[in-house]
Amino acid sequence: MAVRAAVLPAIGAPLEITGIELPDPGPGQVRVRLAAAGVCHSDLSLSDGTMRVPVPAVLGHEGAGTVVAVGEGVTQVSAGDRVVLNWAPSCGTCHACALGEVWLCANALNGAADVYARTTDGTDLHPGLNVAAFAEETVVSASCVLPLPEGIPLTEAALLGCAVLTGYGAVHHSARVRAGETVAVFGVGGVGLATLQSARIAGASRIVAVDVSPEKEELARAAGATDYVLASDTTAREIRALTGKQGVDVSVECVGRAVSIRAAWESTRRGGRTTVVGIGGKDQEVTFNALEIFHWGRTLSGCVYGNTDPARDLPVLAEHVRQGRLDLSALVTERIALEGIPAAFENMLAGKGGRALVVF
Repeated sequence: MAVRAAVLPAIGAPLEITGIELPDPGPGQVRVRLAAAGVCHSDLSLSDGTMRVPVPAVLGHEGAGTVVAVGEGVTQVSAGDRVVLNWAPSCGTCHACALGEVWLCANALNGAADVYARTTDGTDLHPGLNVAAFAEETVVSASCVLPLPEGIPLTEAALLGCAVLTGYGAVHHSARVRAGETVAVFGVGGVGLATLQSARIAGASRIVAVDVSPEKEELARAAGATDYVLASDTTAREIRALTGKQGVDVSVECVGRAVSIRAAWESTRRGGRTTVVGIGGKDQEVTFNALEIFHWGRTLSGCVYGNTDPARDLPVLAEHVRQGRLDLSALVTERIALEGIPAAFENMLAGKGGRALVVF
C-alpha cells in the first residue's frame, strides 16, 4: 500500500515528500496510522549527519496514532487502539537493562538498520530511529508502541514520545529537582519548554529560562519561567545575580553547544547539578580545569531520553495532563502539513519556535 512520507535520500540532502510502498505488518509488527508527529532537533541532527542513520530513510521519531493492523503474535495492542510511538524500546536483556537503566539499552536502535519499506521505484528504505513517523502510516515492531492513556488528545499525544519524556525526565530522574530549588533551563525549544513545565511541577522556587531569542520570552514564561535571560557572555553572571550570587541548584542544558554547556555549568551553584540534554556534534568540545572541578564540587551529567522508562513514565505524564499541570498544546508553536517539514528544519536552524507538529 502506498502512503506519503518525508524521505531523506542521503545525508545532507533535502527531504523529499513522496509516495512509499509500505508492507502489511509481519510477525511481531504493528501498522499505525499517524495522527501527528513532532519535528524534533534530533531529526535535523540525523539529516545533517551529526547522528548516524542508514539512508535512504524516513525520519520522524515523535508520533502518535491509531493501530490499523497487527501481525502474528501481537497481543498487547489491537486494531483501533490509540498509541504513542516509542523510538527507543528496551530489549530487557542487555547489561544496561539488567541494571534498570533502560534508556541506555544497547539494542534500542537495532531496528533503524532494518529495511521497512520501499520507494515506488523499489529502493530500500530504513526507519529513522526505528519508527519513521514522518509518514501517513508506518510499520513498527510491537515494542515500539505504547497504549495511550485515556483523556489525552491524540494529536498532542505525539509530543509525549520525545520532548515531554525528555524534559520531564531531565528534571525528575536525572537532576532530581526538589521542591524549593532553583533551576535554569538553557534553550527554549520543544524540550526546553517541557523542561520548564516539569520544573514548575517539581515545585522549583525560581525558574530561569535562557535563550538567544527575545521572542521566546512569552513562551518561556507561559511554561513556568519566573525569569528570562538572553544568552550572552554574561549569562552566568546574570543568573548568579538573580540567586543571591550563588547560582542555581540545577541547570538543564537543552541545546547541545559547547558555549551553552559551559554557561550552564558556570550558572550552577557550588555543589549543584548540571544536566546536559542537548545533542551536540563531535566538534563541540567543553573544557574544564582540575582545580575548578574540585573547588565547585558540581555534578555534570549527561541525560539520554530523560533517563526515562517510557512504559513507566507515560501514565504519570498522562495524569499530569489530565490534571492540568502539563499543557501539551503550549509546546506547539506551529501546526504544519507533511510538506512543511523542510521549512520547520530551517526554523530550527534559525533558533525559532518551540515544536512544529505535523498533523496528518
